Amino acid sequence: MPPLRELAYRARRVLFPVELPLWYSPAYRLPITGTASRGIEPRRADYVAWWLLDWGALRPDGVRTPQRVDWEALERVHTPALLESLSQPETLGRIFAADPSDIPVDELLHTVRLACGATVEAARQTLRTRDPHLNLLGGFHHAAPGAAGGFCPVNDVAVAVAAVRAEGFRGRVVVLDLDAHPPDGLARCFAGDPSVFVGSISGSDWGPLPGVDETLLPAGTGDEPYLAALEALLARMPAPELCFVIAGSDVLAGDRLGLLALTLGGVRRRDRRVAVALDGVPSVWLPGGGYTDDAWKALAGTGMVLSRGSLTRIPRRHDPMMARYSKIARRISPELLGETELSRLDIEEALGLAPADATPLLMGFYTAQGFEHVLHVYGILEPIRRLGYANLRVALDRSGLGDRMRLLGDADGKEHLLVEMVAARAIVVGREVLFVHWLSLRSPRAQFSARRPRLPGQEVPGLGMAREWGELLSRMAKRLGLAGVAFRPAHYHTAYSARYNMAFVDPARQGRFEALIRDTAHRPLLEVTDALDQGKVLLDGAPYAWEATEMAWWVKEPPGDPAQVAAERERARFSLAR
Repeated sequence: MPPLRELAYRARRVLFPVELPLWYSPAYRLPITGTASRGIEPRRADYVAWWLLDWGALRPDGVRTPQRVDWEALERVHTPALLESLSQPETLGRIFAADPSDIPVDELLHTVRLACGATVEAARQTLRTRDPHLNLLGGFHHAAPGAAGGFCPVNDVAVAVAAVRAEGFRGRVVVLDLDAHPPDGLARCFAGDPSVFVGSISGSDWGPLPGVDETLLPAGTGDEPYLAALEALLARMPAPELCFVIAGSDVLAGDRLGLLALTLGGVRRRDRRVAVALDGVPSVWLPGGGYTDDAWKALAGTGMVLSRGSLTRIPRRHDPMMARYSKIARRISPELLGETELSRLDIEEALGLAPADATPLLMGFYTAQGFEHVLHVYGILEPIRRLGYANLRVALDRSGLGDRMRLLGDADGKEHLLVEMVAARAIVVGREVLFVHWLSLRSPRAQFSARRPRLPGQEVPGLGMAREWGELLSRMAKRLGLAGVAFRPAHYHTAYSARYNMAFVDPARQGRFEALIRDTAHRPLLEVTDALDQGKVLLDGAPYAWEATEMAWWVKEPPGDPAQVAAERERARFSLAR
């Protein structure tokens, strides 16, 4: 039976739900193209904002727009040398574990300063209203006054505390760091300050942190021992007059950087116990780290707890991008995209009379301007602009295999090819589909390096937007009245990127693919895809060659048998040759 105080909190939130102040900007997406391949979901803030709006935790006008923190506020905490170094791509590359060529300095600093500015303003506002505030980017607890690292360029919590102190606040500050890693930067920022209490529960031993009440849990600690440690920490916590909660989702089981093993339900219970303890206390909640596919669900759950006290599960198969794109598709007028009726050109083409210079249409429907409008509405162009490409334009023509679409953009005094797609109508298992013969997503200004190695088949690093293009193609198929989208992945990493939207048409082939993902989950993606290309992967002890058969996404139910998929997945066992 939950404690009476927790029951009362939940009842109040159900009867009198809080309109959660949520700090979010689309620019919270890190403008670094290689993050997804390292297990960092660049869209986490987007997914959380979309879900909380759909679920009803907040209204659109409840989303607060961050403003960039000013340099004066940063200088209260950080040394001039550190702040100056942040203008160097080498420094930011080290902090974000990326190659310097992949760092658009101004855009990345814009994102960081927005997040820090939101934490500062959230602290100001919660002191006035005493309502909890949730900032969807922040909790940069590894940044110290003169050093930064671990995806933390500046310490937004320390900057916010210094800001409200400068404005007259003198009360007790508590920082509850529930990220899976120790708060080394916070310890250095608040060293010798008795008015700040830092309490931490982590799964990694980084040595003593003076001034931090740290609980170190063994690797693999699950829900109940973690929650018991949390109760003990909350009992030791002094009464706060302002609290910052770093509600890290890297505590989830399977996180590649965290060592703990909480479930999504356990993380939600963690957040509600903290919310109950802080009921009526001005508080700012921050996401910290999280490096699994479910990290966004943990953070969305934080918002559900703060607004409704809810432990309701987010559906396991809910895809926030799919839901978002479906809404957008319903709002787009076909007249803005291309030809909507049989035109004279269609008739002339059917009779073989079309002039050689006739304006091409993508899939017989989209004009170049119409498809560019699609890319704009679905939010695909802006992240590409933030990578440093201007004057983006779509060009259409025809190739031997089908219609070709190219997205081009200017940078460094020349025009670059950013996206190239060749597509046509085809029949797959008796259904007419949008068949993609070729799709290349390119970031030609970036460079391959030890941090960003070349994947098989790549000429230049990718854009990191495979998810967006997968959803876009599915919307195209629906609009064209086709049964789905299909392609043949030439490499494992291509199929791996498409797994959110697509499955292999042959059920047994899909089962083997799922078994391969399962059995190599502890290996880096590059290692697995290289091993497949080099013939070093074994299936049931025998050499295995990659099967480049059709993958598809279907508008209606897929034709395969789920039982066959499950049976082959359970039968197959993959390993890497020594």
